[in-house]
Amino acid sequence: MPAEDFLGVTELISHVQNPSEITVVMTGGEPLLRSDLADVGRKLRDQGYRWSLVTNGYNLTHNRLNELANAGLGAITVSLDGLATQHNWLRNNPDSFRRATEAIRLVARNRRLNADVVTCVNQRNINLLPEIQEILGDTGIRKWRLFTITPIGRAAGIDDLSLSGEQLNYLLTFIEKNRKSRMIPEASFSCESYLGNYEGKAREGFFFCRAGIHIGSILADGGISACPNIDRNLVQGNIYRDDFNEIWDKRFLPFRNRTWTKIHECSGCGQYRYCEGNGMHWWDYEGQRMYGCNWQKAQSQSSVKRSPLSRG
Repeated sequence: MPAEDFLGVTELISHVQNPSEITVVMTGGEPLLRSDLADVGRKLRDQGYRWSLVTNGYNLTHNRLNELANAGLGAITVSLDGLATQHNWLRNNPDSFRRATEAIRLVARNRRLNADVVTCVNQRNINLLPEIQEILGDTGIRKWRLFTITPIGRAAGIDDLSLSGEQLNYLLTFIEKNRKSRMIPEASFSCESYLGNYEGKAREGFFFCRAGIHIGSILADGGISACPNIDRNLVQGNIYRDDFNEIWDKRFLPFRNRTWTKIHECSGCGQYRYCEGNGMHWWDYEGQRMYGCNWQKAQSQSSVKRSPLSRG
């Protein structure tokens, strides 16, 4: 998308919303592939917005980071998905781990930035969390978010990416113990789903999916949606034919009234009033089905007395 198309929309939004209360997050794909990223960030700051970045770190050099910071970058997230073998397998690049850890050291040293690391926890790295934490501690990074992988897109057909119920329990218990002992980096579970008894223990606060309520997005093709990985059937409009402000005010009904999710396993669930059908990216909207429920998965295995690191 040409930068001026995106910036034209943010300019229109700033006329009806206070831009100082909004953070624009550049995500991907890989945003560092854009040579004009610093210029876009600078113009966002001129419009009054804060802006941040989610990156795999592969192209983040010292000079590039300085360029972005000078353009007003306020926060950055770098992905690290295991030790070298596991991370490079997931990223399909033999040099990805080295460059990601170098990027993490760079952002950790920049005290102007609010920086953290995210990890996709899967079958190949679930038993390596203590070692990953030790590596991250050596970089100086202080915040670490962990999440599971929703079986959508290419992830749907790769069994090694999905955790079993007992592995999920192990992950949540690992995070809870980390938070109690105030280890560095401080771990937390992402906002992806309702956790039942782990709410308030594996992360701050209580589960609330903000998609379409506090979060909107402009996709690469101009689509107006919420979080970028949500079912494309929930795209609400397109900036090339619609006014973003009007779409935000008058559409997004499936996000703001989620009673349509009270079907199938959710229809009789006693936890529905707390989660309202889980995170929106867990839904196949056209097929009216949920890809999975982390609370149900964790509950089904909470009393199993097997090793939490066993596969499958």
